[in-house]
Amino acid sequence: MNEAATVAEGSPTDSAAIRPLTAGEAIARLGELAAVLVDAVVHGASVNFLAGLTAQEAAAFWRGQLPGISDGSRVLFVAEEDGRIVGTVILTYAHQPNAPHRAEIGKMLVLASHRRRGIGKRLLRAAEETARAAGRTLLLLDTQTGSAGEALYRACGWHAFGVVPDHALATDGVPAATTFFYKKL
Repeated sequence: MNEAATVAEGSPTDSAAIRPLTAGEAIARLGELAAVLVDAVVHGASVNFLAGLTAQEAAAFWRGQLPGISDGSRVLFVAEEDGRIVGTVILTYAHQPNAPHRAEIGKMLVLASHRRRGIGKRLLRAAEETARAAGRTLLLLDTQTGSAGEALYRACGWHAFGVVPDHALATDGVPAATTFFYKKL
């Protein structure tokens, strides 16, 4: 797909480019990746971290993703605008022998200043297309019930298959429900 087509699918003001990041690039850009994660938590996204997440802790999370990116079991996509990372999503291939058809979506993050412009949809689409090309036919993810993420996944054709009350703590430390989703490709 060419860049003009990509931009046209976002909002008229969306000029973010979506692409996979190599492990080497991720190492070089740990500060930017950490900033996107901290921003998400500051703005209440329930993405496995609590309020007060530091840039160092966020960078440590991203460092932990590097082995999977290096060995191809994980693909990190970024949205870049004006040379700056403004969004992320991780596609993780299931490693179990009985699950060569599955993958999971995680760390769907867009800077608060860049939301509502179609970047999240485009990141999700890139992950879905890559999974499909790799022969994966079933994707899974979870998100806090009632969150903006839940609305995004429903709008992108994902199917909720259950809600677990008090599954995880929200960023403020209060137990919150989690909705689990799947999508057949």
